[in-house]
Amino acid sequence: MADLPSVNSEALAEIKAIAGSADDRPVLMINNNLYVPEANFPNGQLYQDYMAVLHILVEQVGATIKWRTRVDNQVVGDQPLHEILGIWYPSHQSFMKLMTAPASDENMRLRALTVAYANVYRCDPIDT
Repeated sequence: MADLPSVNSEALAEIKAIAGSADDRPVLMINNNLYVPEANFPNGQLYQDYMAVLHILVEQVGATIKWRTRVDNQVVGDQPLHEILGIWYPSHQSFMKLMTAPASDENMRLRALTVAYANVYRCDPIDT
């Protein structure tokens, strides 16, 4: 995860600790994404290529993209976004495998070209 900007080291350490424990459990990651203009979200080829590889990557680690939704506008706050994704992982260990899965390098290459800004939140998947 060192290749990702703004990594929260404390949160990552907590995920690693859970992944290596008997308490490992499913996790839902909420991804808030703003794409570069060149991605031409949602119809551009760059965006489509990134999504295709992301789907392959999450499948390789046993995860599922539960939903993707375009953000039409922002009612409160000042964090512009294009899209929000909910990705369910069967375990924290599964999430940690993202960086070593076969499609990881291509995903990271396309992510660097496509994503201008992202926040990822770790959530309890109560209803998934």
